[in-house]
Amino acid sequence: MNNLKHFRKFSTFLDSPKPPLQIPVNLVTSKQRNLAPIPLPHRTISDPKGQDLDFINVAHSHLIHSDWSKLDSLSTGLTTFRVKHILLKIQKDYVLSLEFFKWVEVKNPNSNTLENHSIVLHVLTKNKKFKSAELILRKLLESGSVDFPAKLFEAILLSYRMCDSSPRVFDSLFKCHAHLKKFRNASDTFCSMKQYGFVPNVESCNAFMSSLLKLNRIDVALGFYKEMRRSRISPNVYTFNMVMSAFCKSGNLEKAVEVLREMENISLKPTVVSYNTLIAGHCNRGLLSVATKLKSVMEKNGVHPDSVTYNTLIHGLCKEGKIHEANKLFSETMRTGVAPNVVTYNTLINAYSQAGNSEMGSRFFEEMANDGLKADILTYNALILGLCKEGKTKKAAFLVKELDKLNLVPNSSTFSALISGQCARKNPDRAFQLYKSMVRGGCHPNKPTLTLLASTFIKNEDYDGAMGVLKEMLERSIAPDLDMLTEISSTFLRCGREGTIIKLLQEIEARRLMPEGFDKTTMISSTD
Repeated sequence: MNNLKHFRKFSTFLDSPKPPLQIPVNLVTSKQRNLAPIPLPHRTISDPKGQDLDFINVAHSHLIHSDWSKLDSLSTGLTTFRVKHILLKIQKDYVLSLEFFKWVEVKNPNSNTLENHSIVLHVLTKNKKFKSAELILRKLLESGSVDFPAKLFEAILLSYRMCDSSPRVFDSLFKCHAHLKKFRNASDTFCSMKQYGFVPNVESCNAFMSSLLKLNRIDVALGFYKEMRRSRISPNVYTFNMVMSAFCKSGNLEKAVEVLREMENISLKPTVVSYNTLIAGHCNRGLLSVATKLKSVMEKNGVHPDSVTYNTLIHGLCKEGKIHEANKLFSETMRTGVAPNVVTYNTLINAYSQAGNSEMGSRFFEEMANDGLKADILTYNALILGLCKEGKTKKAAFLVKELDKLNLVPNSSTFSALISGQCARKNPDRAFQLYKSMVRGGCHPNKPTLTLLASTFIKNEDYDGAMGVLKEMLERSIAPDLDMLTEISSTFLRCGREGTIIKLLQEIEARRLMPEGFDKTTMISSTD
């Protein structure tokens, strides 16, 4: 019912005429409009005299003539004051400035103070050598030689007018903090920039938002986006795509769709990534009808679906058990010239395997090979699972042998599939041997695998075997299921092995792994 309601609302939203873009009245408050930026400070430095002046003139002469051997002989005479004046003297030549800065780093690193770093940063950013500037910033920030990033901002600020610099110097600092995932420092830099009338460009803001989203800091990323808009920083397509992704991850699909409309209202054409983001967001929520309509909308707007579009929709359909529809979409990729890739085939093979149709899975596997695509461990895991679900453990074992020939390493999913196959054949002892091999191979079993193994022992009325699995679960801090623990406990109590089960229950309690709803006291007293 909720899906239908969302679809109707979405359809109305897409089909309705586009209203003019409304700028919220609170985008820039009156206080912000009237707040004048702080005037830039202007630091002056004393002129060199005497020996300092002589040293600077001689060093400058050697520099402009690229006479580094003579310059080397002067390295012992370097001071912070002299280095600063030489840098200011050659600042119009960014190549020479960088060479000299690096030379000082080797010959007398103590002479390259924070102020001298800032001069080189001004020179490089003014000449649009942003990568070189970021390398210097990154090295400086990662070295820990700057106690507080505010000191670095202050050094850059104080030397700004002296170097007749560009606002991009602060932009580089902001972006560097973002790339280093120093979010607090980036935020502080952003606020300090605004105080002096500077704002970072949209690419730097995108770098900050991207770093936030990679660490799943969705609320912070969306909060920063609002601050971008308040600061009159115009977003680009990449910004909007990230905002849509953030809304989709937070489950606010209606807001994500509104962002798409906003892009169109300001004459930014959504890309295939824009639509793929929305399609993935709706597929993840099971809203396949909306996701399918989005594909139609993108085609109508002249944006061609790519392999990601089809893979996302095929995966969404398979997840909902709609394999027939997924297969039809797969056929469409062939007609439209979008070549299916390994992900496409793996999704369909896995879907058919989960549905217990290993024959169809094998057909897709053959088709995949005919298309010249190389199967990976996920392909084989899906095939092995399908065979094991049908109890065809010998065929599954044959595929496992093939892994060695292909230099593919079995993982936890491979072993879990094999274990499930033996459990399907009611052979828990063999399954437990596979479990032991799995552990020896460095793979980690999950709760469903161990639960299946224990329940198979219980079905075979091998309660000692089930107890062994239960102990393995406790060793891995995996809580047993309520039904499993109840059945094992009641059986051991009926057999007069009260001491064994009480000891086990005490251990479960001590590890805080007791399943909700299990009452140890009632269980034990019920056998009295």
